[in-house]
Amino acid sequence: MLPKGNFPEKVYLNGEIVSAEDAQISVFDRGFLFGDGIYEVMVQLENGIFYKKAHLDRLQENLDKIGIHYDVNEIDDQLHTLLESSNLTNDSCLVYMQVTRGTAPRKHSYPKGVPATVMMYALPYTLPAINPKHMKAILEPDFRWHRCDIKSISLLGNIMTNESAMEAHTDEAALVRNGVITEGSHTNIFFVKNGTVITHPANEHILNGISRQIVLQLCKNLEIPVIEKPVAENDVKDMDEAFFTGTTTQVASIAQLGEHTFYTNDNLGKVTQKLQEAFAELRTVDSAQSTL
Repeated sequence: MLPKGNFPEKVYLNGEIVSAEDAQISVFDRGFLFGDGIYEVMVQLENGIFYKKAHLDRLQENLDKIGIHYDVNEIDDQLHTLLESSNLTNDSCLVYMQVTRGTAPRKHSYPKGVPATVMMYALPYTLPAINPKHMKAILEPDFRWHRCDIKSISLLGNIMTNESAMEAHTDEAALVRNGVITEGSHTNIFFVKNGTVITHPANEHILNGISRQIVLQLCKNLEIPVIEKPVAENDVKDMDEAFFTGTTTQVASIAQLGEHTFYTNDNLGKVTQKLQEAFAELRTVDSAQSTL
């Protein structure tokens, strides 16, 4: 029996729709044993799943990076069935999916000829047009591995730093590696200086978030200058604005980062507000097939 909590009613598991109570995998699944798998999160809004193609493309790209042989088109074909069985066909919801290397005897090397374990579910989830939260975040050492560009289900470093943020009664933790800020525990981070947006380049030290890519495209459309370079921890005090991005975070202003306060009231930075409004406008169109 599942413990109390916000669990889905239905789960897609290896080609079947089953009740959450009946969704079971082997204790020898490599996702359970090693965290050997990839995950993706999408949201369905007023006009369908937001940037669905971009999310599925990233899922396929990450599976390819770690050598899990699975065609995500099979997931795409089953999404409607999952939403229909979950009574969420036309409702706002969150869709979670993960693919692991499958079930095999516990050995570090990749097993051969083992089918992937594929799971996904949908939950009711509502997002405001614009994130109203003015976030506070702590600064934490980025002690994660050196392939943060891979959206691995193994997230121990991320959850430990996020827990530090919760214990500090803040909203997020911004991570510092070699003196520069990389990203948040579950977000990307942007700064603004003299009207220019600055963010860490998409290398192995950050996840190239779909919302991050959308914001960069919006900057191009709005003719907002962008510099992709790391911001040093010591330079945070010299920045004018800062914001986080993410699938469920959207574009969220940062009121305080570490010891530095950007503002103490509701006066948002002009660039942050402009991007929030442009991001919200994307909800009015069918973006499911949008690519980045």
